[in-house]
This record gives sequence, structure tokens and C-alpha cells, in this order.
Amino acid sequence: MSQPVLADSLKNMTSLRIGADVVIRPIELTDIDATYSFFSTLSKADRNYLRFDVTKRSEIENRIRAIEGSDNLNRLIVLVGNQVIATGVLELQSDHWKRHVAEMRMIIGRKFRRKGLGKLIARELFMLAMRKKVEEIVVQLMRPQMAAYSIVKGLGFKEEAVLKDYVRDLDGKKQDLIVMHCDMKTLWQEMEHYVTELDWQRHR
Repeated sequence: MSQPVLADSLKNMTSLRIGADVVIRPIELTDIDATYSFFSTLSKADRNYLRFDVTKRSEIENRIRAIEGSDNLNRLIVLVGNQVIATGVLELQSDHWKRHVAEMRMIIGRKFRRKGLGKLIARELFMLAMRKKVEEIVVQLMRPQMAAYSIVKGLGFKEEAVLKDYVRDLDGKKQDLIVMHCDMKTLWQEMEHYVTELDWQRHR
């Protein structure tokens, strides 16, 4: 089994107010059912803006299996005990002219929002990006995803473009696509105090 990507226990860390041991690690094939259970707990409103139908176990299995043998796709899960409470994705662009760019995505269970998890996941994806020599990170959101928008804006991401009625949600309704961007240097500056405060190296 893969070793946890970060802290084995964050129980006493005030910046993460869950009050339980938290582990973030790369997703594995054995996590299919737990991940499916996590997505099943999301509200219809949350599921509506995701890129695939998470109510289908086969879709989740296909997404997890797609990681095998891929250097460009990295998926993390956040666990409290055996329960998945959040996921994060770092996807590197395969085009030669965009090989220095990666897209970041995350989804956090409603019960665990506003507890510091967004920064926690972003930091791990940031560390992955550094190891892969990524220079720029992009986030793409639909207009109604304001909670996710607030998280990435707080990390230093800025709006670069808004494409009107460019994508459709799972209900088939057209939505604006917001493209946000942050370079690695800016992201590090935004997160440096957070990293120091939690003394991450003690846990790695």
C-alpha cells in the first residue's frame, strides 16, 4: 500500500478543524468502492457541475484505472479512517507546447468544508506539481461553483477568462466557464506561511 502523502495525524492542528486523524494519499484500485460511496453522498447540486456522472460506479472505476501507466494524471484521496471525505486531481497537459502547465481539481464533502481541507489538498497537489516541474496551474470552474472559486482565489489564482455558455452541466444546462490561473511562484508565496505554521516536514 502507498504511504500517506502527508500527515498521519492532524488531530491537534488548529488550522484543520475536523477533530479526527486525516490522511492524504494517492488513490488505488482498492479505493473504488470507498470513492463511489463518497461521490454518492454529494448533493445533486454538487454532482451537477462535475465532469462525469459520479452516480455510476463504472465511471469512477474507469477514472481510477486510467491512472495506471499515466505520468500526467495524479489523483489523491483524503481519508478519515476508511471514509473518503475529499479528492484532488493534478492533470498535466500532454501537448508539447503546454507541457509546463497542469490543471488542478478538487471536491470536498459538504460536511468537511470550511475546515482547511482546500488548502491541505492544494498543498499536496502543489508539491506534486513541483516534482513534475510544472510552472503554471490552471483551474476551470462553472459559474455556480462559488465555494471552489473562493478556495482557489484565496490561494492566489486570478480569473483569466470567462467563456459565456461554453459548457453544459449534467442537467444539460449551459453554464459560463471560468478559467483561473496561478504561477507556481505566486502559489508558493501564498502557502508558505501555512506550510510553516503546520510544520509539515515533521509529518512527512
